Amino acid sequence: MSRLRIVGGQWRSRLLSVASVPGLRPTPDRVRETVFNWLGQDLTGWRCLDLFAGTGAMGLEAASRGAVQVDLVEYDPRAVAVLQQHVKALGASQVGVFRGDAVKFAASVRQAYDLVFLDPPYHKGWLARIEPMIAGLLRPGGWLYVEAEAPVESLAGCDLERSGKVGQVCYQLMRRPAE
Repeated sequence: MSRLRIVGGQWRSRLLSVASVPGLRPTPDRVRETVFNWLGQDLTGWRCLDLFAGTGAMGLEAASRGAVQVDLVEYDPRAVAVLQQHVKALGASQVGVFRGDAVKFAASVRQAYDLVFLDPPYHKGWLARIEPMIAGLLRPGGWLYVEAEAPVESLAGCDLERSGKVGQVCYQLMRRPAE
């Protein structure tokens, strides 16, 4: 079983196991460090959603940096079990783990988040399916992180703020316009 490292915040340097699930790819340390430098290191009071949680790397980084609520949504039961173990081991009471379909979860959400992470399986059309629901998931002025197999210039009317590429990973930080 491979491992990932929390790169910042209260759980900095903690090593966490990664579920053995085909296609599961943790967001690289370098990318996480860059994204949280862009956002600022302190997410105190933020509500975050990691919609395709997988390893939970992005959501757990947000919780480590002070987010008051982090919802991790994952479909694979093996990955969900590992995420639940992490939450318990870290004493992360602000983190909720939800097993289910990302589209159904997104359609049922009744609150807006300050930051939404989208890192769906590549080449499956997930971003197009989630796009109509982003306005309901993300508060005006909120941040949207998108990781994909190709650069994403725009999504759901959010403005591209920063982007980068490491290996096969194209990552973008976008912001929903304030109303």
